[in-house]
Amino acid sequence: MTSRTSYRTLDQASLRGKRVILRAGFDVAIENGKVMDTERIEALIPTIKHLLQEGASVVILSHQGRPKGKRLPEYSQKPVTPVLEKLLGMSVAFADSCVGPETLAKAKALKPGEILFAENLRYEAGEEQNDPSFAKQLAELGDIYVNDAFTNCHRKHASMVGLAELLPSYAGLQLQKELENLSPILEEPKRPLVLIVSGAKMETKVPVIKQFLTRGDDILLGGCIANTFIAAKGHSVGKSKYEQEALEEAREFLKEAEKEGQASIHVPVDAVLASEPKEGVATQDLPVTSIGSDTAIFDIGSNSVKQYKDVIAKAGMIVWNGPIGFYEVEAFAGATKELATAVAAATKKGAVSIIGGGDTLDFHVRYGYPLDAYSFVSTGGGAMLEFIAGKTLPALVPLRA
Repeated sequence: MTSRTSYRTLDQASLRGKRVILRAGFDVAIENGKVMDTERIEALIPTIKHLLQEGASVVILSHQGRPKGKRLPEYSQKPVTPVLEKLLGMSVAFADSCVGPETLAKAKALKPGEILFAENLRYEAGEEQNDPSFAKQLAELGDIYVNDAFTNCHRKHASMVGLAELLPSYAGLQLQKELENLSPILEEPKRPLVLIVSGAKMETKVPVIKQFLTRGDDILLGGCIANTFIAAKGHSVGKSKYEQEALEEAREFLKEAEKEGQASIHVPVDAVLASEPKEGVATQDLPVTSIGSDTAIFDIGSNSVKQYKDVIAKAGMIVWNGPIGFYEVEAFAGATKELATAVAAATKKGAVSIIGGGDTLDFHVRYGYPLDAYSFVSTGGGAMLEFIAGKTLPALVPLRA
Protein backbone atom coordinates (compact mmCIF):
# COMPACT_ATOMS: atom_id res chain seq x y z
CA MET A 1 0.00 0.00 0.00
CA THR A 2 1.23 3.48 -0.80
CA SER A 3 1.76 5.23 2.51
CA ARG A 4 4.38 6.64 4.80
CA THR A 5 4.26 3.43 6.82
CA SER A 6 2.79 0.12 5.82
CA TYR A 7 -0.31 -1.13 7.60
CA ARG A 8 -1.96 -4.54 7.92
CA THR A 9 -4.83 -4.76 5.46
CA LEU A 10 -7.81 -7.09 5.03
CA ASP A 11 -6.16 -9.16 2.30
CA GLN A 12 -3.76 -10.39 5.03
CA ALA A 13 -6.58 -11.45 7.40
CA SER A 14 -8.05 -14.92 7.79
CA LEU A 15 -11.76 -14.13 8.25
CA ARG A 16 -13.73 -17.35 7.74
CA GLY A 17 -15.77 -18.26 10.82
CA LYS A 18 -14.40 -15.27 12.74
CA ARG A 19 -16.37 -12.60 14.57
CA VAL A 20 -15.04 -9.25 13.36
CA ILE A 21 -15.36 -6.05 15.37
CA LEU A 22 -15.65 -3.26 12.80
CA ARG A 23 -15.02 0.25 14.09
CA ALA A 24 -17.12 2.46 11.80
CA GLY A 25 -17.34 6.25 11.51
CA PHE A 26 -21.12 6.69 11.42
CA ASP A 27 -21.13 10.06 13.20
CA VAL A 28 -23.71 11.54 10.81
CA ALA A 29 -26.30 14.31 11.04
CA ILE A 30 -29.55 12.93 12.50
CA GLU A 31 -32.65 15.14 12.73
CA ASN A 32 -35.92 13.97 14.29
CA GLY A 33 -34.70 10.37 14.17
CA LYS A 34 -33.80 10.55 10.46
CA VAL A 35 -30.28 10.29 9.00
CA MET A 36 -29.70 13.43 6.88
CA ASP A 37 -26.51 12.43 5.05
CA THR A 38 -25.58 8.83 4.26
CA GLU A 39 -22.16 9.55 2.66
CA ARG A 40 -20.09 8.13 5.57
CA ILE A 41 -22.31 5.06 5.86
CA GLU A 42 -22.13 4.32 2.12
CA ALA A 43 -18.32 4.57 2.27
CA LEU A 44 -18.17 1.52 4.57
CA ILE A 45 -20.53 -0.78 2.66
CA PRO A 46 -17.69 -2.36 0.59
CA THR A 47 -15.83 -3.33 3.81
CA ILE A 48 -18.95 -4.83 5.43
CA LYS A 49 -19.79 -6.79 2.27
CA HIS A 50 -16.20 -8.05 2.00
CA LEU A 51 -16.23 -9.31 5.62
CA LEU A 52 -19.55 -11.12 5.11
CA GLN A 53 -18.49 -12.64 1.77
CA GLU A 54 -15.32 -13.97 3.42
CA GLY A 55 -17.46 -15.90 5.91
CA ALA A 56 -17.22 -13.62 8.96
CA SER A 57 -19.93 -12.29 11.26
CA VAL A 58 -19.67 -8.56 12.05
CA VAL A 59 -20.13 -6.49 15.21
CA ILE A 60 -20.24 -2.80 14.24
CA LEU A 61 -19.13 -0.21 16.79
CA SER A 62 -19.51 3.53 16.20
CA HIS A 63 -20.25 6.81 17.97
CA GLN A 64 -22.65 9.69 17.53
CA GLY A 65 -21.94 13.26 18.68
CA ARG A 66 -20.63 14.11 22.12
CA PRO A 67 -22.96 12.78 24.83
CA LYS A 68 -20.01 12.76 27.30
CA GLY A 69 -20.76 9.36 28.83
CA LYS A 70 -24.50 10.03 29.28
CA ARG A 71 -27.28 8.05 27.57
CA LEU A 72 -28.93 10.99 25.78
CA PRO A 73 -31.60 9.74 23.35
CA GLU A 74 -30.80 12.36 20.70
CA TYR A 75 -27.37 10.72 20.30
CA SER A 76 -28.69 7.20 19.72
CA GLN A 77 -27.22 5.25 16.79
CA LYS A 78 -30.52 3.41 16.26
CA PRO A 79 -31.67 5.58 13.28
CA VAL A 80 -28.58 4.39 11.35
CA THR A 81 -29.85 0.75 11.43
CA PRO A 82 -32.56 1.08 8.69
CA VAL A 83 -30.06 2.94 6.48
CA LEU A 84 -27.58 0.06 6.86
CA GLU A 85 -30.32 -2.49 6.16
CA LYS A 86 -31.35 -0.67 2.97
CA LEU A 87 -27.77 -0.28 1.69
CA LEU A 88 -26.86 -3.91 2.47
CA GLY A 89 -30.22 -5.44 1.51
CA MET A 90 -30.36 -7.52 4.70
CA SER A 91 -31.50 -7.28 8.31
CA VAL A 92 -29.17 -5.84 10.94
CA ALA A 93 -29.63 -6.65 14.64
CA PHE A 94 -29.26 -3.78 17.12
CA ALA A 95 -27.85 -3.90 20.66
CA ASP A 96 -28.98 -1.21 23.13
CA SER A 97 -25.48 -0.96 24.61
CA CYS A 98 -21.98 -1.44 23.21
CA VAL A 99 -20.93 -3.56 26.23
CA GLY A 100 -22.56 -5.72 28.90
CA PRO A 101 -23.90 -9.31 29.16
CA GLU A 102 -26.84 -8.83 26.74
CA THR A 103 -24.66 -7.36 24.00
CA LEU A 104 -22.00 -10.03 24.53
CA ALA A 105 -24.64 -12.79 24.28
CA LYS A 106 -25.99 -11.28 21.03
CA ALA A 107 -22.46 -11.05 19.60
CA LYS A 108 -21.62 -14.65 20.52
CA ALA A 109 -24.88 -15.88 18.96
CA LEU A 110 -23.99 -14.39 15.54
CA LYS A 111 -23.65 -16.86 12.66
CA PRO A 112 -21.33 -16.21 9.69
CA GLY A 113 -22.94 -13.62 7.41
CA GLU A 114 -24.86 -11.90 10.25
CA ILE A 115 -24.45 -8.36 11.66
CA LEU A 116 -24.91 -6.81 15.09
CA PHE A 117 -24.82 -3.01 15.32
CA ALA A 118 -24.19 -1.65 18.83
CA GLU A 119 -25.35 1.55 20.50
CA ASN A 120 -23.22 4.72 20.76
CA LEU A 121 -19.73 4.05 22.17
CA ARG A 122 -19.66 7.51 23.72
CA TYR A 123 -22.55 6.62 26.03
CA GLU A 124 -19.74 5.00 28.04
CA ALA A 125 -17.25 7.32 29.79
CA GLY A 126 -14.47 4.74 29.24
CA GLU A 127 -14.50 5.36 25.47
CA GLU A 128 -13.04 8.87 25.41
CA GLN A 129 -10.78 8.07 28.39
CA ASN A 130 -9.22 5.12 26.49
CA ASP A 131 -9.99 3.10 29.64
CA PRO A 132 -8.18 -0.29 29.47
CA SER A 133 -10.99 -2.18 31.25
CA PHE A 134 -13.57 -0.74 28.83
CA ALA A 135 -11.34 -1.69 25.86
CA LYS A 136 -11.16 -5.23 27.32
CA GLN A 137 -14.97 -5.44 27.46
CA LEU A 138 -15.15 -4.37 23.81
CA ALA A 139 -12.51 -6.95 22.84
CA GLU A 140 -14.73 -9.75 24.19
CA LEU A 141 -17.20 -9.02 21.37
CA GLY A 142 -14.97 -10.50 18.65
CA ASP A 143 -11.82 -12.26 17.45
CA ILE A 144 -10.47 -9.70 15.00
CA TYR A 145 -10.53 -5.88 14.93
CA VAL A 146 -10.95 -3.82 11.75
CA ASN A 147 -10.59 -0.03 11.83
CA ASP A 148 -12.54 1.69 9.09
CA ALA A 149 -13.19 4.95 10.95
CA PHE A 150 -10.61 7.30 9.43
CA THR A 151 -12.76 10.21 10.65
CA ASN A 152 -11.79 9.32 14.23
CA CYS A 153 -8.18 8.15 13.79
CA HIS A 154 -6.77 11.30 15.42
CA ARG A 155 -8.58 10.42 18.68
CA LYS A 156 -6.87 8.28 21.33
CA HIS A 157 -10.11 6.54 22.35
CA ALA A 158 -10.69 2.99 23.65
CA SER A 159 -12.36 1.69 20.47
CA MET A 160 -9.65 3.25 18.29
CA VAL A 161 -6.45 2.48 20.23
CA GLY A 162 -6.96 0.30 23.35
CA LEU A 163 -9.13 -2.26 21.54
CA ALA A 164 -6.82 -2.37 18.51
CA GLU A 165 -3.92 -3.35 20.80
CA LEU A 166 -5.84 -6.33 22.24
CA LEU A 167 -6.80 -8.19 19.04
CA PRO A 168 -5.28 -8.93 15.61
CA SER A 169 -5.94 -5.57 13.91
CA TYR A 170 -6.35 -4.50 10.29
CA ALA A 171 -7.22 -1.41 8.24
CA GLY A 172 -10.62 -1.55 6.52
CA LEU A 173 -11.04 -0.89 2.80
CA GLN A 174 -12.08 2.77 3.24
CA LEU A 175 -9.21 3.48 5.64
CA GLN A 176 -6.86 1.82 3.15
CA LYS A 177 -8.20 4.14 0.41
CA GLU A 178 -7.68 7.19 2.65
CA LEU A 179 -4.05 6.24 3.31
CA GLU A 180 -3.36 5.48 -0.35
CA ASN A 181 -4.82 8.80 -1.53
CA LEU A 182 -3.52 11.10 1.22
CA SER A 183 0.03 9.73 1.54
CA PRO A 184 1.24 11.05 -1.86
CA ILE A 185 0.54 14.62 -0.64
CA LEU A 186 3.40 14.11 1.84
CA GLU A 187 5.58 11.79 -0.21
CA GLU A 188 5.40 12.47 -3.94
CA PRO A 189 2.99 15.33 -4.69
CA LYS A 190 2.33 16.39 -8.25
CA ARG A 191 3.51 19.96 -8.76
CA PRO A 192 2.47 22.68 -8.28
CA LEU A 193 0.93 21.52 -4.98
CA VAL A 194 -1.93 23.84 -3.97
CA LEU A 195 -3.72 23.99 -0.61
CA ILE A 196 -7.15 25.64 -0.36
CA VAL A 197 -7.83 26.15 3.32
CA SER A 198 -10.61 27.94 5.13
CA GLY A 199 -12.53 27.80 8.38
CA ALA A 200 -13.28 29.59 11.62
CA LYS A 201 -10.19 28.78 13.69
CA MET A 202 -6.51 29.26 12.92
CA GLU A 203 -5.56 26.74 15.61
CA THR A 204 -6.82 23.69 13.68
CA LYS A 205 -5.26 24.86 10.39
CA VAL A 206 -1.87 26.15 11.59
CA PRO A 207 -0.06 22.74 11.38
CA VAL A 208 -1.32 22.28 7.80
CA ILE A 209 -0.30 25.79 6.73
CA LYS A 210 3.15 25.17 8.31
CA GLN A 211 3.51 21.87 6.44
CA PHE A 212 2.48 23.36 3.09
CA LEU A 213 4.72 26.44 3.53
CA THR A 214 7.76 24.20 3.22
CA ARG A 215 6.32 21.39 1.06
CA GLY A 216 3.66 23.09 -1.07
CA ASP A 217 3.67 25.77 -3.76
CA ASP A 218 0.54 27.86 -3.16
CA ILE A 219 -1.80 28.36 -0.18
CA LEU A 220 -5.21 29.91 -0.93
CA LEU A 221 -6.98 31.30 2.14
CA GLY A 222 -10.68 31.77 2.85
CA GLY A 223 -13.12 32.22 5.74
CA CYS A 224 -12.22 33.69 9.12
CA ILE A 225 -8.63 32.51 8.62
CA ALA A 226 -8.35 34.84 5.60
CA ASN A 227 -9.84 37.67 7.71
CA THR A 228 -7.09 37.15 10.31
CA PHE A 229 -4.44 37.42 7.58
CA ILE A 230 -6.11 40.54 6.13
CA ALA A 231 -6.02 42.12 9.61
CA ALA A 232 -2.38 40.96 10.03
CA LYS A 233 -1.52 42.97 6.92
CA GLY A 234 -2.77 46.06 8.72
CA HIS A 235 -6.21 46.45 7.08
CA SER A 236 -9.43 47.09 8.98
CA VAL A 237 -11.82 44.13 8.74
CA GLY A 238 -14.81 46.05 10.14
CA LYS A 239 -17.24 43.79 12.01
CA SER A 240 -15.72 40.61 10.52
CA LYS A 241 -14.89 37.59 12.65
CA TYR A 242 -11.13 37.19 13.02
CA GLU A 243 -8.68 36.05 15.69
CA GLN A 244 -6.91 38.94 17.41
CA GLU A 245 -4.64 36.51 19.31
CA ALA A 246 -3.45 34.88 16.05
CA LEU A 247 -2.33 38.09 14.28
CA GLU A 248 1.34 37.67 15.22
CA GLU A 249 1.35 34.08 13.95
CA ALA A 250 -0.25 35.19 10.67
CA ARG A 251 2.43 37.89 10.27
CA GLU A 252 5.13 35.24 10.87
CA PHE A 253 3.61 33.05 8.15
CA LEU A 254 3.52 35.96 5.69
CA LYS A 255 7.18 36.73 6.45
CA GLU A 256 8.13 33.05 5.98
CA ALA A 257 6.27 32.92 2.66
CA GLU A 258 8.53 35.66 1.27
CA LYS A 259 11.62 33.49 1.69
CA GLU A 260 13.19 31.56 -1.16
CA GLY A 261 11.70 28.08 -1.71
CA GLN A 262 8.63 28.66 0.46
CA ALA A 263 5.02 28.43 -0.78
CA SER A 264 3.14 31.62 -1.70
CA ILE A 265 0.33 32.56 0.68
CA HIS A 266 -2.58 34.12 -1.22
CA VAL A 267 -4.58 36.53 0.95
CA PRO A 268 -7.81 37.95 -0.55
CA VAL A 269 -7.37 41.38 -2.16
CA ASP A 270 -11.09 42.12 -2.12
CA ALA A 271 -14.17 40.86 -0.32
CA VAL A 272 -17.95 40.57 -0.46
CA LEU A 273 -19.26 42.71 2.40
CA ALA A 274 -22.62 43.02 4.13
CA SER A 275 -24.08 44.17 7.44
CA GLU A 276 -25.19 40.62 8.34
CA PRO A 277 -25.21 37.11 6.78
CA LYS A 278 -28.79 36.67 5.57
CA GLU A 279 -30.54 36.27 2.20
CA GLY A 280 -31.65 39.51 0.56
CA VAL A 281 -29.13 41.67 2.42
CA ALA A 282 -27.34 44.40 0.39
CA THR A 283 -23.80 43.34 -0.55
CA GLN A 284 -20.70 45.16 -1.82
CA ASP A 285 -17.59 43.79 -3.52
CA LEU A 286 -14.75 46.07 -2.37
CA PRO A 287 -10.95 46.00 -2.00
CA VAL A 288 -9.77 44.94 1.48
CA THR A 289 -8.30 48.44 1.85
CA SER A 290 -11.84 49.92 1.85
CA ILE A 291 -13.74 47.95 4.51
CA GLY A 292 -16.02 50.17 6.61
CA SER A 293 -16.51 49.73 10.35
CA ASP A 294 -20.21 48.79 9.98
CA THR A 295 -19.76 45.89 7.52
CA ALA A 296 -18.27 42.40 7.68
CA ILE A 297 -16.55 40.04 5.20
CA PHE A 298 -18.68 37.03 4.20
CA ASP A 299 -16.89 35.91 1.01
CA ILE A 300 -13.81 36.71 -1.04
CA GLY A 301 -14.24 39.24 -3.86
CA SER A 302 -14.20 38.85 -7.65
CA ASN A 303 -10.50 39.79 -8.15
CA SER A 304 -9.45 37.29 -5.47
CA VAL A 305 -11.59 34.60 -7.13
CA LYS A 306 -9.85 35.30 -10.46
CA GLN A 307 -6.39 35.06 -8.81
CA TYR A 308 -7.32 31.81 -7.04
CA LYS A 309 -8.72 30.29 -10.25
CA ASP A 310 -5.48 31.12 -12.10
CA VAL A 311 -3.47 29.24 -9.43
CA ILE A 312 -5.88 26.25 -9.54
CA ALA A 313 -5.73 26.05 -13.36
CA LYS A 314 -1.94 25.50 -13.23
CA ALA A 315 -1.99 23.06 -10.28
CA GLY A 316 -0.73 19.47 -10.42
CA MET A 317 -2.29 18.54 -7.07
CA ILE A 318 -5.04 20.37 -5.15
CA VAL A 319 -5.94 19.73 -1.50
CA TRP A 320 -9.14 21.47 -0.39
CA ASN A 321 -10.51 21.71 3.15
CA GLY A 322 -13.23 24.29 3.94
CA PRO A 323 -15.66 26.41 1.87
CA ILE A 324 -14.30 29.88 1.11
CA GLY A 325 -17.21 32.06 2.26
CA PHE A 326 -20.29 31.96 4.51
CA TYR A 327 -21.72 29.40 2.08
CA GLU A 328 -24.90 28.59 4.07
CA VAL A 329 -26.32 31.88 2.69
CA GLU A 330 -26.37 31.65 -1.11
CA ALA A 331 -25.35 35.30 -1.54
CA PHE A 332 -21.97 34.35 0.00
CA ALA A 333 -21.49 30.96 -1.72
CA GLY A 334 -20.31 32.53 -5.00
CA ALA A 335 -16.55 32.12 -4.56
CA THR A 336 -16.87 28.51 -3.34
CA LYS A 337 -19.07 27.69 -6.35
CA GLU A 338 -16.48 29.16 -8.74
CA LEU A 339 -13.61 27.35 -7.05
CA ALA A 340 -15.51 24.04 -7.10
CA THR A 341 -15.97 24.46 -10.87
CA ALA A 342 -12.29 25.42 -11.28
CA VAL A 343 -11.01 22.44 -9.24
CA ALA A 344 -13.28 20.06 -11.21
CA ALA A 345 -11.97 21.52 -14.51
CA ALA A 346 -8.34 21.16 -13.35
CA THR A 347 -9.06 17.53 -12.38
CA LYS A 348 -10.46 16.87 -15.85
CA LYS A 349 -7.21 18.19 -17.31
CA GLY A 350 -5.10 15.80 -15.19
CA ALA A 351 -4.62 17.43 -11.77
CA VAL A 352 -5.07 15.26 -8.68
CA SER A 353 -7.76 16.78 -6.45
CA ILE A 354 -8.45 15.75 -2.86
CA ILE A 355 -11.25 17.33 -0.85
CA GLY A 356 -12.40 16.79 2.72
CA GLY A 357 -14.07 18.29 5.77
CA GLY A 358 -17.74 18.25 6.80
CA ASP A 359 -18.55 21.77 5.59
CA THR A 360 -16.83 21.18 2.23
CA LEU A 361 -19.00 18.10 1.65
CA ASP A 362 -22.11 19.89 2.94
CA PHE A 363 -21.54 22.69 0.41
CA HIS A 364 -21.42 20.17 -2.46
CA VAL A 365 -24.57 18.37 -1.32
CA ARG A 366 -26.43 21.65 -0.63
CA TYR A 367 -25.75 23.18 -4.06
CA GLY A 368 -25.69 19.99 -6.12
CA TYR A 369 -22.00 20.01 -7.06
CA PRO A 370 -20.95 16.44 -7.91
CA LEU A 371 -18.34 14.88 -5.63
CA ASP A 372 -17.23 12.49 -8.38
CA ALA A 373 -15.68 15.48 -10.16
CA TYR A 374 -12.65 15.08 -7.86
CA SER A 375 -9.92 12.44 -7.66
CA PHE A 376 -10.70 11.59 -4.04
CA VAL A 377 -13.17 12.65 -1.36
CA SER A 378 -11.87 12.07 2.17
CA THR A 379 -14.36 11.10 4.89
CA GLY A 380 -12.15 12.84 7.45
CA GLY A 381 -12.13 16.44 8.63
CA GLY A 382 -9.80 16.78 11.61
CA ALA A 383 -8.12 13.44 10.85
CA MET A 384 -7.41 14.49 7.26
CA LEU A 385 -5.91 17.81 8.43
CA GLU A 386 -3.69 16.12 11.00
CA PHE A 387 -2.56 13.44 8.54
CA ILE A 388 -1.59 15.92 5.79
CA ALA A 389 0.13 18.07 8.44
CA GLY A 390 2.47 15.09 8.89
CA LYS A 391 1.25 14.15 12.37
CA THR A 392 1.10 10.55 13.63
CA LEU A 393 -2.54 9.56 14.12
CA PRO A 394 -2.79 7.46 17.34
CA ALA A 395 -5.27 4.93 15.90
CA LEU A 396 -2.96 4.07 13.00
CA VAL A 397 -0.07 3.00 15.24
CA PRO A 398 -1.56 -0.40 16.29
CA LEU A 399 -2.27 -1.21 12.62
CA ARG A 400 1.34 -0.94 11.50
CA ALA A 401 2.67 -4.03 9.78
